[in-house]
Amino acid sequence: MKILLYRKDEKVFAKSGVGRAMKHQEEALKLVGVDYTFDEKDDFDIVHLNTVSLNSYLMAKKARRKGKKVVYHGHSTEEDFRNSFLFSNLLAPLFKIWLKICYKTGDVILTPTPYSKHLLETYNLGRPIVDVSNGIDLQLFARDEAKIGDFRKFFKLDPNDKVIVSVGHYFERKGLPDFIEVARQFPEYKFIWFGHTPPAAVTKNIREAISRKPENVILPGYIDGRIIQGAYQAADIFFFPSNEETEGIVVLEALAARCQVVVRDIGVYDSWLEDGKNCYKGKSNQEFEVIIKKITQNELPPTIEEGYKTAEERSLARVGKKLAQIYRDLIKTEA
Repeated sequence: MKILLYRKDEKVFAKSGVGRAMKHQEEALKLVGVDYTFDEKDDFDIVHLNTVSLNSYLMAKKARRKGKKVVYHGHSTEEDFRNSFLFSNLLAPLFKIWLKICYKTGDVILTPTPYSKHLLETYNLGRPIVDVSNGIDLQLFARDEAKIGDFRKFFKLDPNDKVIVSVGHYFERKGLPDFIEVARQFPEYKFIWFGHTPPAAVTKNIREAISRKPENVILPGYIDGRIIQGAYQAADIFFFPSNEETEGIVVLEALAARCQVVVRDIGVYDSWLEDGKNCYKGKSNQEFEVIIKKITQNELPPTIEEGYKTAEERSLARVGKKLAQIYRDLIKTEA
């Protein structure tokens, strides 16, 4: 059994959650000994697609013509396309039509959570849909004092600084304006948002929020590697006020780094994040402010260890086993 992990659009999505999910799949298959290739000219049994680009759609059609099986990973929904970048709401109905065209080329559709599975089931795709976490590399986010030191040095942080971090594109739905407004209530703390979106795609609300940000909000742009890994490990809180996700790989990263997680109380987390057990949840800026204040003043018990257990349940080894079984089951079915 050989899997074609289709990567033609990898560079386009490298700085996104989809890009990280693609890398996770490769590592997961390595861990469980599943043979794979990136070369579509190789002989393969199944093609695994992760994007809804024209290239991916054409690859799916080509594979089906050759009698190959197609696994289509449903990372995107109309719901998480909305409230993202300039004109995204206008384009959302058309995007949903295109999603359905792409996903219907799959023999099976994978998606990260029961929540996103439920959304896709309402699209009437006529294909089996299986939820499989994007997974997390636990070792990559294991505590490393050198990485923590690199992070603190990079941002010139004092040892006593309270630090709240978040990661995401400058999308409306990611909650950057709320992150900035909450930060305004804590001028004594450092709030760092990692991520970037091309200026031409940024909405007016985001531009205005950034232009009015207080001095304690730091926007370093997209930073990968040791600095971001050190940030997760060093931060007092990972605060992710996103309004819509299909999973949220950055949340898994924070949990794996044993960082205290605070998220918005939205449907995607219902099946795997529990308020007061492995995270804290809020529904408004006022609630976020209360939670952050209580955490930083040690008035709420930490949920870090339970959060790490949640990350362990989504380790790449476990994801690899699930993918391997899905592939085997698919090969057994008739073409």
